[in-house]
Amino acid sequence: MIFDWGGTLTPWHDVDLRAQWYAYAQAYDPQGAGELADALLAAELALWEGQRSSAGANGTGNLDHVFRAAGVDLGSAAHEPALRAYLEFWEPHTYADPDARPLLEALRADGVRIGVLSNTLWPRWHHEAVFARDGLLELIDGAVYTSEIPWGKPHADAFRAALEAIGSPEPGRTVFVGDRIWDDVHGAQQVGMRGVLVPHSRLPLEQQVAVEVTPYAVVDRLGDVLAVVRRTT
Repeated sequence: MIFDWGGTLTPWHDVDLRAQWYAYAQAYDPQGAGELADALLAAELALWEGQRSSAGANGTGNLDHVFRAAGVDLGSAAHEPALRAYLEFWEPHTYADPDARPLLEALRADGVRIGVLSNTLWPRWHHEAVFARDGLLELIDGAVYTSEIPWGKPHADAFRAALEAIGSPEPGRTVFVGDRIWDDVHGAQQVGMRGVLVPHSRLPLEQQVAVEVTPYAVVDRLGDVLAVVRRTT
């Protein structure tokens, strides 16, 4: 059993993407905050566009790639407090779905190994801090963050890495749950996994990719995944 993170284990939020970088830029360079925020946003969007246009072959990169592309000095004394400001901006948008912990506990009780595969720029330590805060970290057997690997979803190698992380030799008996039809369901199906869609996210048009895919199941709420998994196994 493998889950996407954003929009799946944690609900989708509509976020002003420039505002996230302005929070960083105000702490890093108050006088040039507007210009730096624009540069950081452009660098981030370029990474995501490269990931989409290459179907994940280019990977997503990570925060350091964004910072360097925007001219940030990672050795500057201003960088660490600015990074904290950036992550604090995101904190209200990272809380787990109320169904997440009960679902993972029930899966663990059933003997199901649980994994995470997230298209993300964030470092592992921050994801783990978020999961620990919400009582999920101890319930996850393996996690793959695309900030650490050369590929992004929907590339098959990203899904293979997630299967390896939970020690699953049988993709046909592994369920992947996500909120995106192309990244998650299509990507999972490429390696023989059963892709389940949680269609609650309001994806911007530029993030949508048309693909002819029929999910293994579509669920109205995250907690409904338990019945799907029990039917599969």
